[in-house]
Amino acid sequence: MTPAARVQSAIEILDLVITAATSGGASADKIVADWFRSHRFAGSKDRRAVRELVFAAIRSCGPIPASGRAAMLRLAQADPALPALFDGSHHGPQPIGLDEPIGLGGTAPQWLEARLIESAIDPADWPAMLERAPLDIRLNPLRGSAELPQSGEPLHSPLGLRYPPGTPVEQWDAFKAGQIEVQDAGSQLAGHAVAALPGETVVDLCAGAGGKSLALAAAMDNRGRLIACDIDRARLSRLAPRADRAGVIIIEQRLLNPGRESEALADLAGQADAVLVDAPCSGTGTWRRNPEARWRLNSKELERLTAIQARLLDLAAALVKPGGRLNYVTCSVLDDEGANQARQFLARHPDWRAVPLDLPAGTPREPGLRLSPAHDATDGFFIARFVSP
Repeated sequence: MTPAARVQSAIEILDLVITAATSGGASADKIVADWFRSHRFAGSKDRRAVRELVFAAIRSCGPIPASGRAAMLRLAQADPALPALFDGSHHGPQPIGLDEPIGLGGTAPQWLEARLIESAIDPADWPAMLERAPLDIRLNPLRGSAELPQSGEPLHSPLGLRYPPGTPVEQWDAFKAGQIEVQDAGSQLAGHAVAALPGETVVDLCAGAGGKSLALAAAMDNRGRLIACDIDRARLSRLAPRADRAGVIIIEQRLLNPGRESEALADLAGQADAVLVDAPCSGTGTWRRNPEARWRLNSKELERLTAIQARLLDLAAALVKPGGRLNYVTCSVLDDEGANQARQFLARHPDWRAVPLDLPAGTPREPGLRLSPAHDATDGFFIARFVSP
């Protein structure tokens, strides 16, 4: 592919990303992968270059742009090499017109930037939220010590190591043997905050594909009872093979029916030493990995998510035994889903109390703490721990 053809290919992919973002379609990662599968002529260097153009253009636009071409023109304003590639050549983009629409810059749509300010996120910290994320791994003590082909940077999390983006860790023998898991440092700290101990009964209420469940099982040394729950069958189905690879044997899976979770968890009422609520959220803390997520969010969706979070916290509280722990986590930096949500839980449950978290990273955001890309070099998270009366 010529450089101009790469730009035109990126524009075509961006059109698909924009359509998906406005209609609740597939993620940008999946769209890119699907496009390459249907365009076999693109070699490895072409795929790398086109992918970099796509995500650079996404990051360059705050509000959702009018088109993929508008997004690429926004990127061209910051990259002096790009305008010349709009040359009208075969397979290349048409020359730039005088009055063409150009995507707007910024960090996010205006209403969302206002929410960041309300949540005391300094605008000087916003660029870090859109930088490309590194690759973090968690060592798995259940599979013994791992011999890694290259050394990584130690993280705040006790079993974490960091590598440059794109490091092919899934091809390493240690990964195939279950000795390491790919997991962001912030996610590792969120699991560490549960302080799960061997022999305990622990519920991972929103387990998804099970990254935190695997970390909890390792902390419990494969002893005790760990119940991994979710309403998404496809995501939960990915946990079993991951657990087998990691040597985890204590996980019980429960697929829950939305709105009827209490029935499926009735036998656990008042029985859990700890419950982790890694709640569905806006994902504002994960823009480094999913920059197009800024375009998917609106105030109505945020209200829907905060209602779900409140319901899940109340559901989790009923599972905790007297003196037990409830850990609340969201991969969001917004107070609506973090500190405010935690305060509202305490207002609804005045006998419960929040306890300080002893973590090696994070900034207090009462009644919990917040991790951020700018200050902690992790994804953005809010983490709080409550203790039952």
